[in-house]
Amino acid sequence: MTETPVLILTGASRGLGAATAFEAAQRGVRLVLNARDGTRLAQVAARCRGVGTAVHIVVGDIGRAATAARLVETALHHFGAIHSVIHNAGVLPPIAPVAQADAEAWEANWRTNLLGPVLLNAAALPHLRRTQGRIVHVSTGAAVRPVPTWGAYSTSKAGLNHLTRILAVEEPQVTTVAFRPGIVDTDMQALIREQGAGVMPPDEYARFVRYYEEGRLRPPEEIARLLLALALHARAEWSGEFIAFDDPRLQELVDLR
Repeated sequence: MTETPVLILTGASRGLGAATAFEAAQRGVRLVLNARDGTRLAQVAARCRGVGTAVHIVVGDIGRAATAARLVETALHHFGAIHSVIHNAGVLPPIAPVAQADAEAWEANWRTNLLGPVLLNAAALPHLRRTQGRIVHVSTGAAVRPVPTWGAYSTSKAGLNHLTRILAVEEPQVTTVAFRPGIVDTDMQALIREQGAGVMPPDEYARFVRYYEEGRLRPPEEIARLLLALALHARAEWSGEFIAFDDPRLQELVDLR
């Protein structure tokens, strides 16, 4: 990119999203940040502004069309262009087997994890075409490996992976990839440890507890560097791919910056 890039980032108030926002700010990327928690989002924005970058926030549920529209309108009003979109907002609950599915809980999960990206992509694509921009869908290994009691989350992320492939053929001017961040030390991991006991299969629950106890959770800042590199530099020929955090091609992108 020859001009200073403009990035829309959802789920920016904590964890990987907050770390990615600050990583982008340090590199001078202009930001439009979204989350439902306005207090925490404002704190992230203030930290980003502290290193000299321009930041605007949009508080709201990304699963609502009005929020998606406001994000795009904010980016265009203040910066005049959109170069990248990172769909990081995601929720895990409900943690329950399919046989106990609650329609409202599943709908809320899909609205954030899958419908939100659809709505924001639809609003942003006309502007991403102009910049030959990039979309990154933050996915999960659970999209391809079934985890009992994670049905809502896993199916929403599997849908997100396929949405990536669909956009790759529908939108050849835009590079769209899905990203597997690995096991990151975020609030979602804490939620698994707090709510998974007695619900998840014991061996699955114990596996996630061991990740924490053995210090195997990766710092959000480490993964944020890779995620931002994809959003700024993902190669057009990768469009449609599901790219893991340990793919050696990602380090080449990090080195570009």
